[in-house]
Amino acid sequence: MLKDAAIDLLPIVAVLSFFQVFIISEIPENLGSIVLGLGTVLFGLVFFIRGLEIGIFPIGENLANDFARKGSLFWLLLFAFLIGFSTTIAEPALIAIASKAQIISDGRIDALFLRLSVALSVGFAIALGSYRIIVGHPIHYYIIGGYILVVAVTYFAPVEIIGLAYDSGGVTTSTVTVPLVAALGVGLASSIKGRDPVIDGFGLIAFASLTPMIFVQVYGILVYAIDFHTTVNVMEVVNATQEVAKQHYLKVLIIEFIKVIRDIFPILAVIFFFQYLVIKKQIAHLKRVSGGILLVVFGLFYFIIGLDMALFPIGETMALQLTKMNNENIIYLFGFSIGFATTMAEPALIAIALKVEEISQGKIKQFTLRISVAIGVAIGIALGAYRIVQGEAIHLYIIAGYIIVVVLTFFAPKYIIPIAYDSGGVTTSTVTVPLVAALGLGLATNIEGRSPLIDGFGLIAFASLFPMITVMIYGIFSELGSKKLNSTKGIK
Repeated sequence: MLKDAAIDLLPIVAVLSFFQVFIISEIPENLGSIVLGLGTVLFGLVFFIRGLEIGIFPIGENLANDFARKGSLFWLLLFAFLIGFSTTIAEPALIAIASKAQIISDGRIDALFLRLSVALSVGFAIALGSYRIIVGHPIHYYIIGGYILVVAVTYFAPVEIIGLAYDSGGVTTSTVTVPLVAALGVGLASSIKGRDPVIDGFGLIAFASLTPMIFVQVYGILVYAIDFHTTVNVMEVVNATQEVAKQHYLKVLIIEFIKVIRDIFPILAVIFFFQYLVIKKQIAHLKRVSGGILLVVFGLFYFIIGLDMALFPIGETMALQLTKMNNENIIYLFGFSIGFATTMAEPALIAIALKVEEISQGKIKQFTLRISVAIGVAIGIALGAYRIVQGEAIHLYIIAGYIIVVVLTFFAPKYIIPIAYDSGGVTTSTVTVPLVAALGLGLATNIEGRSPLIDGFGLIAFASLFPMITVMIYGIFSELGSKKLNSTKGIK
């Protein structure tokens, strides 16, 4: 497992090293800290993945099975809503984006209200997605209907909120949320007669990525209609950040560990409440599951610390340096390369790819799926960077992308469609969001005539959209290859 994690991180190291040495031609001053940080990320990944396998996945699937046997639609949908809400409201990527949006908008967009809008939308999405599995409706009816709503609301939303709203769909599905929601969906589909775990079990993450775009745009319409405004002193925020950086390193570590526990606690609270007070059943293999949860906590902690030490500083610095080189092609190449590299190391994608390979009984290989998703993210970020440089409206690109997704849906094999929809939500999480957000805001800040609020957000939306296209294309060619092979065997 350690070897696999090292291979996953290798593309990020290679991309950052290449651009730092051969393009920017500078060696980072804090090279030792970066190397130590990468080692910390490596061990964090190992602990996290192992913890998911023995802790989060089993408890999520068992709860889904128990709810299906209990036959109570109310309790199941309430559980789904609370899992969606509780995992999203404390999502670190969402907190970071919301805080950045409040500062850039000078307080007009309130960070807490933005997070509440997104969390409510995700709770609604998981409940709706669970209902879809129960009744057996095809997922593409819901997704296509959702796209139509997103596009319709876009024409009424203020331009300042559109990029942020599209991005909000990509920051909701975290390294903890994705495995638990996937386990819930697969568990439900496995427990209900007539449901296929591959075709019906996946898709909840797609719902959780879609509804925030609608809810946040509605929030933006209300905010700009009533002229709500609060004052944020940007210098106070900067000074507060500097004060935190001056603290004793051990104190910072303790604070970060508490934050990880805070992020995971709401999820555990919901799980244990429903397990013991609603299902009224002991957790099977409690010691093993508890050990898995601890591994998830420590794995996520080490992973985040490693990112803070290594990837975030160098990623933000490089984004700034590249925008000052006045070479658009290098910016696009960096966007493509960093999109591919960060996606290959994304814990949420690794977790969902492993589950897909298991449920499909090896028909869909986890590594091939991850490659397909990573190519989609790479194309998305490069195209999103092009959109910022050229100063074009984001919704034109997103709507065109939706049209391609809808067309491909009618040609892709059924088993790949929910997985393709989900892949858009698992790409933008712990690793990807900060680096991608830094690139987008860096471009919009340093290119004349661009607004960080209007143009800086949106790269995450591109990174969420294009994997759906590449994964469905992968499914189409895989199916054609399988049919050709079977036809050849028949001739022989």
